[in-house]
Amino acid sequence: MRKALCVLLLAVGCASAWAQTAMPDGLAGDCPRIAIGADVSFLAQAEAQGAVFRDNGVAMPGLEILRRHGYGWVRLRIFNDPKTLPNNLVYTIAEAKHAKALGFGLLLDFHYSDDWADPSHQTTPVAWQKLKHKQLVEAVYTYTRNTITAFREADVLPDMVQVGNEITSGMLWPDGKLPNNWDNFTDLLKAGIRGVNDGAGDQQKPRAMLHIDQGGNSETTQWFFAHILAAHVPFDVIGQSYYPWWQGSLNDLKANLTFMATTYKKPIIVVETAYSWRPDNYLKKKGPFPETPDGQRDFLAALAKVVAETPNGLGRGVFWWEPAVNNDLMRRGLFDDKGEALPAMHVFDSCMR
Repeated sequence: MRKALCVLLLAVGCASAWAQTAMPDGLAGDCPRIAIGADVSFLAQAEAQGAVFRDNGVAMPGLEILRRHGYGWVRLRIFNDPKTLPNNLVYTIAEAKHAKALGFGLLLDFHYSDDWADPSHQTTPVAWQKLKHKQLVEAVYTYTRNTITAFREADVLPDMVQVGNEITSGMLWPDGKLPNNWDNFTDLLKAGIRGVNDGAGDQQKPRAMLHIDQGGNSETTQWFFAHILAAHVPFDVIGQSYYPWWQGSLNDLKANLTFMATTYKKPIIVVETAYSWRPDNYLKKKGPFPETPDGQRDFLAALAKVVAETPNGLGRGVFWWEPAVNNDLMRRGLFDDKGEALPAMHVFDSCMR
């Protein structure tokens, strides 16, 4: 294991500040002072199915490769009762144990669904679909509290928790669907955050993130958080998805980061991002970077720079979405078809000594 990350991390056990890890002598000036993370929710499944990942030709566990290249956080999804996805409680706690053992910070991502949740899909778990609003609020609280309690008792209490995934259109439809059910939606958010806090018991409470998919759109961001603030939802961190083929240019992202930092004065993380290393999203138009291994690397480096330059130091992190899989999503991962680390894996090498 190399010595120490030089990125800014939300220190485990630190209630009031984002703390900087120890930095070795000779720190390279181009190391971005932000938390570098990856959503590795499919990694354990991929390795169990036989995927082998390599760093300069040497096979090693995917998490170890990420750690060697400057990554200090993992993000893990969790679903209520998944039938086709692996991310249930037992699987996710096991992943969390592996990550924590390597020194990673942990961001837990509640989807509050049995399957994918995003702005087009926020399907209420089957077990909750006949509940009235007050019953659904109680179910969200109890489920969240019990889940966090289970992580705490397994000695892997998350450092940060997403209450919902890409919740621009609400969650737990139809009860919490936006724009018509703001009161219901904010009730559900408050219940989830209360469950996170109570599940932590007497340990340091995880920071609560609200995650939307409007990285390059300040207008929709303002619309969403105006309602959140009016309802006094007690959140700590803003999470944004940023995929340039959906959410605009890096200049659009920069403008929105500036807007959020100056308006809300809260830490902001680009908590989902990716770029393909082979032709994919820009087949009929020119992309901001070539869809090649070098183009993917240049995208990540440029993105990290934009986030690090957010006013008032409030651009706090970049998380790559699913860098290590063994399915078609490999085109957006950080390994090639043979499992070898791509050039983008080396963007943060200067953060390690």
